[in-house]
Order: sequence, then C-alpha cells, then structure tokens
Amino acid sequence: MHTRKVEYRGFQRDDGLWDIEGEMLDTKPHAFEIEGEGEWAPHEPIHHMHIRVTLDDAMVIRDIAVAMDAHPHDPCPQAMEPMSRLIGETLGRGWRKTIERHLGGIQGCTHLRELLFNLATAAFQTRSASFAPTADGRPPMHLGQCLAWDFNGPVVEKVYPMFFRWQPPVKAKAVA
Repeated sequence: MHTRKVEYRGFQRDDGLWDIEGEMLDTKPHAFEIEGEGEWAPHEPIHHMHIRVTLDDAMVIRDIAVAMDAHPHDPCPQAMEPMSRLIGETLGRGWRKTIERHLGGIQGCTHLRELLFNLATAAFQTRSASFAPTADGRPPMHLGQCLAWDFNGPVVEKVYPMFFRWQPPVKAKAVA
C-alpha cells in the first residue's frame, strides 16, 4: 500500500570537508486523494526530499542544503529554512536531542527530521577515521551503543582490545 525509499551517500570533498546526502521518496501503487490538497497517480511521489549536510573532521556541520521535489501540502517548503539552525552543531552523542531542540514539533518537518536522525550513522560510516580512538585516548563513539559493540563483548575484545571491559572515568562530585 505504500513504499518509502531512503538512501544515504557520503563523499569527501576536495577541500577536505565531507558531504553526507540523504534522500527520501514516498509513493503508493494506487491513485489516491488528500481531500482539499490534491490527487496522486500510482507511483507518483508524495514526498521526495533531499538533505546535504557538509561536515568538517570534527563532525561539526558547516552547511546544510534541503530540497523538496515533491510534498503533499503547500506549507511544507516552509520547513526547509529552519534547517540552517543546525549549522555549527556537532553530529555525535545527543544528535536526536539536538534535532528536536532546533526542529522539533511545528518548527520543522517530520520527514526531514527522520532523514536527519539516520544521516549521522551514514556520516560515521563515510568517515572511517571516526572508528579510531579519539586523540585523548577515549573509545570511538560507537562503542557501547549496540549489542555488537558492547564493551564487555567479543567484538570489542577482538577489534578494540584496549577498550574491552572499559568503564568511563568517574566524575568527581562538585563540593558545595
């Protein structure tokens, strides 16, 4: 009754920055109508949206571009401009909260937010350096974030033995 295709592509640019592109395409195999909004033929795009996020090596967003080739409602394109609020933010821990803070609710578009959520994973996959320990010796951000990358599991023991059974440093409590 409905098909959603989502694709991400990552590129290193000549200037050393990284472009991560996300694309979403929604179609239905049958004609349908949204009362007062329009009619769609079978396989005609309902949503066809693109995002390109430009990152530096620290995963800081340097630019963002958005396009809506197809959308079901006239106000939808108004959600593109607020996307620039993410410039200067970092892809990393808390990414979904960052998106919600800048673009949550009626500040943005559900579909663009959905594309952004998983764009971070594509960015980490594109930048193989993000799989290396950090300069300060801390583990890469993906460790401890899923079953396979459990600090106490066999994959971390094999791939990152220096972090096997790693525990984050205990932060000193502030004295009042």
